[in-house]
Amino acid sequence: MENFPAGTIIEHDHYGRGKIVEEHELFWTIDFGKRGTMEVTKRNAEMITLVALPGEEQSQYGFTMEELEKTLRRILEEYSDMSQNIELGGKWQGGTMILQPADSSLKPKDIPIETFFHKIVMLRDRLRVMEQKINAHPKLSDEEKVEMQQYITKIYGSLTTFNVLFAGKNDYFEGESSKS
Repeated sequence: MENFPAGTIIEHDHYGRGKIVEEHELFWTIDFGKRGTMEVTKRNAEMITLVALPGEEQSQYGFTMEELEKTLRRILEEYSDMSQNIELGGKWQGGTMILQPADSSLKPKDIPIETFFHKIVMLRDRLRVMEQKINAHPKLSDEEKVEMQQYITKIYGSLTTFNVLFAGKNDYFEGESSKS
């Protein structure tokens, strides 16, 4: 009879991947995730394949936490609209944007400048993703791609007002006049 200590990751021919929770003299208590925890007799040890011993940092899904972190990081960088760190201009840090209604009986709205800046950066990043998707689109003609690019360039031009918020000029929005 096999002896696999608690924490061992196994593959069972019938139940799939699991983690041994407890080892007893005649059986193991194995957690099979969504299938639940079951007692499996050691007499059927030939149905079990060792995947990882305790301490090998392998999850019950067959990969290490390091592999998971690397994969997740790559996916987030490639597919999300998370961008590199864009800095807010120093004079604005800790500031507040105040929206004051014309009607003095209404209360003004205070927005932390960092919150507003984050929204502007996310808008810019999403425009860049849209540009990439347009350029890579297999069904759009070159004429259609150019037409859509012109609209995006005009949107960038409308957003140049917010360039004052950026610490670095290389992060600025650029409209039609600066692209020619």
